[in-house]
Amino acid sequence: MPVTEPRAPSPLKLDILALGAHPDDVEMSCAGTLLAARAVGKAIGVVDFTRGELGTRGSVETRAAEAAAASQMLGLGVRENLGMADGFFRNDREHQLLLIAALRRHRPDVVLCNAVEDRHPDHGRAAQLSTDACFLSGLRMIETVDENGQPQAPWRPRNVYHYIQDRQLPSAFVVDITPHWAGKWAAIQAYGSQFFNPDADPTAPATYLSNQEFARFMEARAREFGHLVGVEFGEGFTTHRPVGVREVGDLL
Repeated sequence: MPVTEPRAPSPLKLDILALGAHPDDVEMSCAGTLLAARAVGKAIGVVDFTRGELGTRGSVETRAAEAAAASQMLGLGVRENLGMADGFFRNDREHQLLLIAALRRHRPDVVLCNAVEDRHPDHGRAAQLSTDACFLSGLRMIETVDENGQPQAPWRPRNVYHYIQDRQLPSAFVVDITPHWAGKWAAIQAYGSQFFNPDADPTAPATYLSNQEFARFMEARAREFGHLVGVEFGEGFTTHRPVGVREVGDLL
């Protein structure tokens, strides 16, 4: 059963809420988009589903500290962890209600969430859980309560987008993150236990993420997305419906 961590009530209504199955999913995949939104005055936040307790490297405490450091770098208005079980959470009523309460608490207009298909099975499962919870959150007959035990009002995000992670997927749109690449990279590097770190314990076990080649891949992926739309760095997203623009000049 998921156990939520204590948290203070958040009166801040978010413009954009990024959801991640694990601490660092958001930093790797859409941190540049969050930084771009913050630069134009948007309120941004993150909800992590699990503490990443099944990770080969680091500990729950280490990853929590790394997430806090990354949050400072990104200028998040809020970050919380729902305490779901890493590797074993499910898209069921119990977990949907947990996420619905978070959505109603933060009332985001836009939700960014895990890739619909990816190397890690948690990612695709989190994507479907996020999509379903975003819809169900708007139904009045589903009851949830806030931190004070008071009923929450229904809330449905206007748009739900899925960031692209390890596996390359056809992107519906790409966000230009060129001015924010350095900030994104700094937030990724905050997770020193997970990614390539020349100062890391040399006896720590090697993982898919911890070698220098994966660090190069992350930069190459961002450059590839940028190249697709004629900029230096980008982040790609998929959607469940077409993306609308007010006039064609809005497109890069």
